[in-house]
Amino acid sequence: MTTLPAPRGRLSQARTLSDFTWLRVGGPADYLFQPADIDDLQSFLRELPADIPIFPMGVGSNLIVRDGGLRAVVIRLGRGFNTISVEGSIVTAGAAALDAHVARKAANAGVDLTFLRTIPGSIGGAVRMNAGCYGSYTADVLRKATIVNRQGEVVELTPEDLNFRYRQTDLPEGAVLISATFEGPSGNPEDLHAQMEAQLRKRDETQPTKDRSAGSTFRNPAGFSSTGQADDVHDFKAWKVIDDAGMRGATLGGAQMSPKHSNFLINTGAATAADLEGLGEEVRKKVYETSGITLEWEIMRVGDPLKE
Repeated sequence: MTTLPAPRGRLSQARTLSDFTWLRVGGPADYLFQPADIDDLQSFLRELPADIPIFPMGVGSNLIVRDGGLRAVVIRLGRGFNTISVEGSIVTAGAAALDAHVARKAANAGVDLTFLRTIPGSIGGAVRMNAGCYGSYTADVLRKATIVNRQGEVVELTPEDLNFRYRQTDLPEGAVLISATFEGPSGNPEDLHAQMEAQLRKRDETQPTKDRSAGSTFRNPAGFSSTGQADDVHDFKAWKVIDDAGMRGATLGGAQMSPKHSNFLINTGAATAADLEGLGEEVRKKVYETSGITLEWEIMRVGDPLKE
């Protein structure tokens, strides 16, 4: 039996991950590691046998963990990795800092990172997925990202290193992102907060924010997110092709494509990961049959299915 390093943080065995995902599904990870600080994370990764896979996990807002769980050490950053500092137009945030908190603290200091306000999740996920909305993306404002690599070394990455694309980046294999530095345009704090309040109202009107979801299920076929403009073209939005395929409100077990916004996959109460992923695959099949478009998942799906 493999012996894992003894960290100062918390290391749990066979930890069920459903408690940590917004969709409230997921089987157990072999191990869950919650490091005390950067030094603890570095020493753990240095001593961890190279053949044991790791999976860095944020707040689980964009994730389906399959019912059989994960054969890996899941690394979840918490306190100690959620600080936010602002110096002039430069905002540095720990990977565990919530996007909404970063947007608010930046606005207080007159820095416009307002697009982050309505994005669910943490900064680590925002960088990894090049999160964006209203025509703005993480790539537009990121100046550097700091990781701990699989060898336990702290490394700084430039935007060029990350090779940002729509909902994708090239983070090194086995890297744990620990912080990111942004530079935003300046703005009046009151105006920035008013803009965020308007964005929140619009989101609540159009998205199932009271339901268990993981945000947008599929990437927009057009290859960009909403610009938020009145003349925004809807022909190649994921919700539009899902509607055209007749899949708004479709169900499978406890999973449903939200009647309010058809690109939101929701857990109505008793869904399994298999229900959610299965319904998503049904939607992909129907959309392809009706439009010839192959939808790509935006929600990350990891782990093993439950064995029969």
